[in-house]
Amino acid sequence: MSIGSVTMPFPARLRSPLQIDHVLLTIALVLLIGGLVILASASVSISDGVAGQPFYYVERQLFAAFIGALAAFLCLLVPMHVWQSLGPLMLMLGIALLTIVLVPGVGYTVNGSTRWLRVGVMNLQVSEPARLCLLLYVAGYLVRQNKCLREKFSGFLRPMLVLTLACGLLLAEPDFGAAIVLLATVLAMLFVAGARWRDFFLFFGVAIAAMGVLAMTSAYRLQRLTGFLDPWSDPFNSGFQLTQSLIAIGRGEWFGVGLGGGVQKLFYLPEAHTDFVFAVFAEEFGLLGSVLLIGLFFALLWRIFRLAMRANESERHFEAFLAIGIGTWFGLQAFINVGVNMGLLPTKGLTLPLISYGRSSLIVMMIAIGLLLRVHHELAVDARPINRRKSMSGHNT
Repeated sequence: MSIGSVTMPFPARLRSPLQIDHVLLTIALVLLIGGLVILASASVSISDGVAGQPFYYVERQLFAAFIGALAAFLCLLVPMHVWQSLGPLMLMLGIALLTIVLVPGVGYTVNGSTRWLRVGVMNLQVSEPARLCLLLYVAGYLVRQNKCLREKFSGFLRPMLVLTLACGLLLAEPDFGAAIVLLATVLAMLFVAGARWRDFFLFFGVAIAAMGVLAMTSAYRLQRLTGFLDPWSDPFNSGFQLTQSLIAIGRGEWFGVGLGGGVQKLFYLPEAHTDFVFAVFAEEFGLLGSVLLIGLFFALLWRIFRLAMRANESERHFEAFLAIGIGTWFGLQAFINVGVNMGLLPTKGLTLPLISYGRSSLIVMMIAIGLLLRVHHELAVDARPINRRKSMSGHNT
């Protein structure tokens, strides 16, 4: 990494033509467009019942996609060293969002959970931007305190205290799924950054035990857990969502019943357009379609982690840690959503990235894609002088 790439002022960085990772962008767009298509099918019945028009949720998701694309483009123009310097501010913003939503009269409550803030024409689920803010902070911390992290327990403890505070606020909403995703993502970043095994597994063990206690001491979470273990024992109550999801997946067989031909979304499968959109997809596109969709997610993760490796080789460690965090977040959330739909995991209320209806989730994930594209751009710009020197050397030879 050249010194000029770090000290170059913001306007100067915009003089270089943007170098886009077309593979990453194409995969993301395919998932986004495919998500809008399956959302149109999955939400048609509920949209008609809620708003009297069949594409109510699709139109709202399209608006969110527009906002997300605009925000992603703006992030694409901001140098990564600016994001790194904003780490402490991102931390304060993330914690502030998670705190303010719990203030009586400020947070918006749905189904017993206070997770949203009213922002203009939409409700903002605060865990989504807060997660990205915390990942930006942690990536910067891992660069500044890497030696301390590798050698001292205090270097590991500091981000863990921040993580504990954030997870505590998420559990107060309550948002158990978001807390698990944030916890696992940050631990993965610390592990890659070189945290000592004993520190890592000590906290990991404590976290698993604490999550287990929370699950067992909450009647609501315990009901979800028992419903997951044997949904057919109570198919009309605690196991209703899972049994309907499994019926939808089973009806899809090899090739599916065709786009729009699914019946489980017709008021049988709850949250068909959000948490259980994969079940609708599996019913209408079958096993082969489901394998293709999962393959697209694997391709997305491969591209993100490859970008992280390139950043690390170029000694852009902040960019590498951030890409690792975003890739882990995307992969873990997709794994949990598909696992829930297939009965492999208890219900967590997490969206399928870029597919499920969820405007806050879509906007923030598109911003994360924009940050990854910015990383690729800077790596490509840094590589130009090297490639030019190699070309001139070969020509002289």
